[in-house]
Amino acid sequence: MIDVQKIWLTPTDVWIQTSDGRQACEHFADYKGLRNATAEERENYTLSPYGIHWEHLDEDLCFEGFFA
Repeated sequence: MIDVQKIWLTPTDVWIQTSDGRQACEHFADYKGLRNATAEERENYTLSPYGIHWEHLDEDLCFEGFFA
């Protein structure tokens, strides 16, 4: 399991930083539910030990996928 210490959003991406200092991002444009979402909708996410979930947008990003 990836130990994520920090998550932040930019206007175009969601970024994560792991406990060992690695950083990675996923582009909102690559995901239908996130592509057209407002900044407020993108900021309304929940976390699990495995990833990020936007229930109202029906999108999930697995932390491992950030490094695939």
